[in-house]
Parts: sequence; structure tokens; C-alpha cells
Amino acid sequence: MRFPQSPALSDPKRIWLCLTGPLAFLPLHAAGIYGSTSEERPPPGSCIFDFAVSSYIPTVTALLRIVKDPQPPQPASLLIIGQPNEPGHSPIKGITKEMDAIWKITEAKHCISLCLEGEVATVGRVQMQMRSHGAIHFACDAGQSFENPLESGFYLHDGRLELAEIMKQNITNCKFAFLSGCQTSIGDEELSREAIDLAAGLLTVGYRSVVATRWSIKDEYGPVVVEGFYKYLLENGATLGRPGIDSDSAANALHKAIQSIRQQIGDTEQGLLMWVPFIHFGY
Repeated sequence: MRFPQSPALSDPKRIWLCLTGPLAFLPLHAAGIYGSTSEERPPPGSCIFDFAVSSYIPTVTALLRIVKDPQPPQPASLLIIGQPNEPGHSPIKGITKEMDAIWKITEAKHCISLCLEGEVATVGRVQMQMRSHGAIHFACDAGQSFENPLESGFYLHDGRLELAEIMKQNITNCKFAFLSGCQTSIGDEELSREAIDLAAGLLTVGYRSVVATRWSIKDEYGPVVVEGFYKYLLENGATLGRPGIDSDSAANALHKAIQSIRQQIGDTEQGLLMWVPFIHFGY
């Protein structure tokens, strides 16, 4: 694709990145030229983010499968899963604040949602509710099995919900997932890799669109990005007369949320660490 010399910030192009080998760990969606201080702001067009909404795909086949199997345009209801104090795991401080923000936004925008937090977020309960909610937000720790990816999963109150079990549910309306637990945890070197692999795994299960993080970020940053994301996503649905989670608008909503943050704080080192980890997978 050839980009124009001057970016159309109001109408960025959509691109898909299929990376292999060492490239898979590079945040190419944020490639560009940045100033070393808040006063040094390169002109618009110095970063690929100025030109394009970037999505990652594990394989070209995964994208083709989604494109060839379009789903009805009706929006999905949202299942919000939170585990701020999982048994046997370190507390995750930002989860409660994040879940409160999502709940207020969905309620204000008349989006049907259900919140399961702490002891009520059990494996069985989550499995049951996933059948009737096309979108899900995981705010919890994750575990990755590199020998058997289908054994990877999310830690809930009474155990781990694995990808294999999600696949067995035969969810016919699975559209969107947000993997947020990794963004609020600090100190786990494997966590960023888990988020990426679980995102690809959920595409394999059948989800069309997934937001995840490339590496962990600080507690105070995650809820800000998450709140902006759902605000833009649900405002778009309301404009179209479809109050709910529109999976096909997720990439644009993440882009707009990050664009708003960049305009406020610029591309300082702190600013980059806030938004660069967030990535979109799928369509």
C-alpha cells in the first residue's frame, strides 16, 4: 500500500500485519519518528499511526476465514469478567476501577451487559454466560501452554478456563474479546507473550476481533485506554442505531481512543508506554 504524503487523520487506511519470527515481537503499528521531549513533536505523518489503523493476524488464512464468513450486523451484548484477587495470584489493583468504568459506559449507552467479579466469576458460570454474550472482556490473569495452545486459558475464581473448553461451547455468536488482565499486571516476563498467543487462540475459536497487549503496562494506564475504547465503540453503535458491541468497529475504536490520548499527553516516553502495548487482532 502506498500512503499519501499528508495523512488523512479523520479517515486513516486499514492495514493488516502478519508477522513471523523476531518481527512478531516488534510494535510495528507504532513505527515512526518521535521527539525526545514533550516539546519536540514531529509533524503529522511521522508515525504509521497517523496514516493507518493497524490490525495483527496470526496467518492470512485466519483473516480470510473471517472475511468469507460474515456475521449478521446486529451488535453483541457484553460479558465483563473481573478477578482482582484471584486465589493463588497477586492482586491486580486496576481491575475494579476498570470494570466500574466499563459498567458506567455500557449503562449510559444502553448496551446489554453482565458483570461477574470475584467469587461469582467461576469457570462454570462464565462458560454458561458466554453462550448468550457475543462479546467478552477478560480482566484477569492468564496462563499459556506452549506445548498445547488449547490448554491456554484465563484464571477465574475456581480454576482456569481453557481455550479447549471455550471451543467445546460451540458459541455461534462469538464476535469480540478484550484481554485486559495482562495490562494491569507488573513483573511477569511471560505475560505479554500470553496475551498475544491467547488473542490468536480466540480467533481460532471463532471470535472475529480481539484487543490485547504486547507487554504489561502500569496500573494507572490501562483503565484510561479501556474507558476511551468502550466510549468510542458504543458511541459509534448508538449513532448507527445499534446499541451494543460492534466487533467490526473495534479496531477503529481502539485507534480513536489512542489518538485522543496522544493528543493530550504527546509521544513522550511515558506516553508511548501508555498506548503502544495495545494491539488489535482480527477483522
